[in-house]
Amino acid sequence: MTKFKFALGALIGVSMSVSAQARDQIEVVGSSTVFPFSTTVAEQFGRSSGFKTPVVESTGSGGGMKLFCAGIGLEHPDITNASRRIKEKEFKNCQTNGIDMTEIVIGFDGIVVANSKNAADLKLTLEHIYLATAKKVPDPNKPCQANWCEPIDNPYVKWSDIDASLPNVKIEILGPPPTSGTRDAFQELAMSGGSKAYPHMNALKKSDKSLWKKLTRTVREDGAWIDAGENDNLMVSKLAANPDAVGVFGYSFLDQNADKIKGSVVNGVEPTFENIAGGDYKISRSLYFYVKHAHVGTVPGIAEFISAFTSERAYGEEGYLVDKGLIPLPKKLRDQYRQDAKTLKKLAM
Repeated sequence: MTKFKFALGALIGVSMSVSAQARDQIEVVGSSTVFPFSTTVAEQFGRSSGFKTPVVESTGSGGGMKLFCAGIGLEHPDITNASRRIKEKEFKNCQTNGIDMTEIVIGFDGIVVANSKNAADLKLTLEHIYLATAKKVPDPNKPCQANWCEPIDNPYVKWSDIDASLPNVKIEILGPPPTSGTRDAFQELAMSGGSKAYPHMNALKKSDKSLWKKLTRTVREDGAWIDAGENDNLMVSKLAANPDAVGVFGYSFLDQNADKIKGSVVNGVEPTFENIAGGDYKISRSLYFYVKHAHVGTVPGIAEFISAFTSERAYGEEGYLVDKGLIPLPKKLRDQYRQDAKTLKKLAM
């Protein structure tokens, strides 16, 4: 797993019980999608606040949650970013280790299926995406029996095998790894969403949700899906070099690399800022960060950093994070999360 680190100094980790020496730099881990936003705030904060610039690492949402929930103490991170909400099992792990936290939603993001600007345009449906990515799919050559279609290993080799209107090129998808919140959201919104085109899958969701999830959220393992790590910028470079490949990542990376790559139309809607903000583009999600209460007041600047992150100057409609590709929340929600950050509202699930 590729890790990126942004820092203007070394991180010193010591136990909370040691009062003679304390860490004087905020440590942030988590989502590669939130990473550009968090590092931008960290840079601004380091230049203007009088505190040291926070260390920000891209570990993936799942990896960040694991580090964040491992315990209280200066050897553990103060904040974790996530491109999906904390899972119940992660929350329980945090609670087991005595960790109280505040949850902040910073904005919205779309998940794009993108390819090189030199490649053919892709006009996809959620059903196309499901059939291109799932390990098991309905047999296209056998009719359903008694409202059930026996799932088979994915037979689709080319996009045109799925639909003759799609390019006659091999399916090669560079996707986020299992630790990524982008992958979690893509599996839920695009893959499971695409399975809704099949009545028997909708019936299965009601009768056996566990099996339904397994069938609709397990990516294929025959080489068509390639785990590309947490380095989305590297994925963009690979797409630019290979016009036959497509990549799955957050809208912000498409926005920042529009000279090299283009997003696919999904269900007739382009992945644009306006379409994601308006809810018309269906593969979209909220972006989060979580603050560990026990570290506030111990590591200098945490309260000030989250205040800077939730300021109108940063995540407002005209904020500098919008220039980085963040889709801002409505004003009412921005005000709510700003207040939650100020009061350190305790998360309860």
